[in-house]
Amino acid sequence: MYLEIKNLTVDLGDFILKNINFSIHEGEYVILIGPTGSGKSVLLETIIGFYSPNKGEIKLNGNIINNLHPEDRGIGIVYQDNILFPNMDVYENIAYGAKKKFSDEEIDEKIKDIAKKMKISHILHRDINTLSGGEAQRTSLARALIVEPKIILMDEPFSALDITTQGKLTSMIKHIVKDYKTTVIHITHNFNEVWNLADRVGVMKDGKVQQLASVHEVFSKPENNFVADFVGVRNIFEGKVVDADSEKIIVKLDSGSLITSSDTECTGKIKEKGIEKILIAVRPENIIFSNEKFESSAKNQLKGKIVDIKETGPTVLVSVDVGGDIFRGLLTKSSADVLKVKLNKEIYISFKSLNVTILDKYNYKKIKN
Repeated sequence: MYLEIKNLTVDLGDFILKNINFSIHEGEYVILIGPTGSGKSVLLETIIGFYSPNKGEIKLNGNIINNLHPEDRGIGIVYQDNILFPNMDVYENIAYGAKKKFSDEEIDEKIKDIAKKMKISHILHRDINTLSGGEAQRTSLARALIVEPKIILMDEPFSALDITTQGKLTSMIKHIVKDYKTTVIHITHNFNEVWNLADRVGVMKDGKVQQLASVHEVFSKPENNFVADFVGVRNIFEGKVVDADSEKIIVKLDSGSLITSSDTECTGKIKEKGIEKILIAVRPENIIFSNEKFESSAKNQLKGKIVDIKETGPTVLVSVDVGGDIFRGLLTKSSADVLKVKLNKEIYISFKSLNVTILDKYNYKKIKN
């Protein structure tokens, strides 16, 4: 592995980063998400050397770097509020960090190359104070990349920019880091950045990494209740296992509804261990609405009453009460119109057993009676 974090603990008094363990391949793009105060920035600033760990190791390319000064680690960092030198123009800002590593001729060639990729060639001799937010952030990224760091750390680099500029920079940075073969750890609250940039995504809470996996796995098979809720699963229920084999389980919710799951990564373990109670989750986009019961490949079909309707941009979030359990699903506005969605209307919901994820898959005992 290129970057290895082993048993890392950082005690800041009022906050503790607790026993962090993960590794990253060279050239990989990893994004960290989680609520404010979960430790994402502390983790980045420990990796670069601003904080010293109380225990644990940080290894880069096989070498322990715990005791190296930040400037000796070969790691760059870019923050939300780009920090540029006001007494230097764009060219001088980009060149600043490279002076210790390259000759003037090399620096000039590298600046021209990265400025072209960043689409800032036309502003190289502009005063920093005249730059837009997007231009300033591209300058910061160019300054970080020109020194050819082993890793780039980015702490919400696009969050202060407008949506259009965010989109342009997201698309641009994806191609540039591949060109430079840069390894990236990126903090964001924007799920679009996760889907568009990340090879893997890590979810943090209270100083711990709750799950680190592919984007698809985290969003479709969250490992616990917190991850599921944070990534927007919305439908999380506890139920009693009434039947289980290697291919499926049937769960009875408190309301009496029977739900079938084909989460085969867990079904066999549940039968083997005799688990009695589990948590299940269904993403809102996997719920199908209909006005009448119909035959389909969906293993789960329930009847309920619409209790809430919320428009969320181009979609409508519809909450359906099924015997006391609230299922939330997404519809397009046109589909909602066709179905004549309204409060207190009875409606059918259905979802495939493959889309019923079993949570806490490695910690069943936590929810067993």
